[in-house]
Amino acid sequence: MADHLLEVRNLSVEFHTAVGVVKAVRNMSYHLDRGETLAILGESGSGKSVSSSAIMNLIDMPPGRISSGEILLDGVDLLTMPLSQRREINGRRIAMIFQDPLSHLNPVYTVGWQIREALTTHGTDATKAQAESLRLLGRVGIPDPENALEKYPHEFSGGQRQRVMIAMALALRPDLLIADEPTTALDVTVQAEVLALLKELQRETGMAVLIITHDLGVVAEIADRVVVMEKGVLVEAGTVREVYKNPQHPYTKKLIAAAPGKGAMHEPLKGAEPVLSVRDVHKNYGAFAALKGVSFDLLAGETLAVVGESGSGKSTLARILLRLDEPDSGSALWKGRDLFTLSPAELYKLRRDLQMVFQDPTQSLNPRMTVYQLISEAWVIHPDILPKSKWRERVAELLTQVGLGPEHMGRYPHQFSGGQRQRIAIARALALEPQL
Repeated sequence: MADHLLEVRNLSVEFHTAVGVVKAVRNMSYHLDRGETLAILGESGSGKSVSSSAIMNLIDMPPGRISSGEILLDGVDLLTMPLSQRREINGRRIAMIFQDPLSHLNPVYTVGWQIREALTTHGTDATKAQAESLRLLGRVGIPDPENALEKYPHEFSGGQRQRVMIAMALALRPDLLIADEPTTALDVTVQAEVLALLKELQRETGMAVLIITHDLGVVAEIADRVVVMEKGVLVEAGTVREVYKNPQHPYTKKLIAAAPGKGAMHEPLKGAEPVLSVRDVHKNYGAFAALKGVSFDLLAGETLAVVGESGSGKSTLARILLRLDEPDSGSALWKGRDLFTLSPAELYKLRRDLQMVFQDPTQSLNPRMTVYQLISEAWVIHPDILPKSKWRERVAELLTQVGLGPEHMGRYPHQFSGGQRQRIAIARALALEPQL
């Protein structure tokens, strides 16, 4: 038997784009042992997700290409293995859960059908597959698993969808589970539950876990060792305790220093006037009260956080303030004018002042539009903001402001990581220079 369950040696991955070759991963090497949890830590675009996609043979070729390296599973190189053998490995020995389960669960099939398919594809008979699907949903904490089998993905909360993904991934009891940002879209309570579930299942099955994340808290919570990536290069590796206590590389030091802590607390603004005054807002969906008498003030230049777990009404409140949903009662004064009584024409003029960045850029960005089209669309709708001759220059400026570059203008959303897509969404929201 090989020394390590998984060994990656000198892995390099590149993508051929309109502006040249992008080296996403460069000479990356690490190993992972049975029963161990290894975290790959890095910011958006660092190459961490690309490196894990290479293990699962999920790199789009073209434009992507694994230009060098080996990926050894129990000493056998996955990169030289015939495709028929790779299909046997994926699911049975290596499984993966993703950042956004809604994009990876088929919306037209029940979750029961999808879990059964994972089992029957690898030879389990239909009766056993049904029983195992029921057991798995119960094991990952889905309430009333018998009824849940007949539900569709959209009928579950974000945390429950991630549990369904975990059930599917574990259906064939893999030796290695790859978790790509599995808790990024979840609130802190649900995040803690999902991480605890992964640790519990790992203890039960003895599987190894490779977790991809930008979150230092997640690494501290779940990982034994960590490797740090910057711009496609592995810059530091060690136990979590060693790396956090005594980071060696400047980039690792910067990541740790940037983590929010007590020193990051802001003092409230003094003497500023409210620009938004929300009073006694109510919203019901049938018998369910989503908002009950919400009131607050937002001061000029202030950042106000609305905190709560899934289903607490945070997003409903934001959508109502932008009139994407209508309130049942209450008022919201923006610079003295009630947002809830504005006519469509008045609301159109006000849209440039009030913009929103949504939780999931996969759903909020049109997949058929390039980055340039997505950002410049704001000026199509509000043509008096900027002459067309200036659009390309301004798109380049906005992309630079959010940490991307002009070379990204011609690409489509699916060609970016989740974090990069959210940067594009932020650039789009800033295109009209909103005040809120």
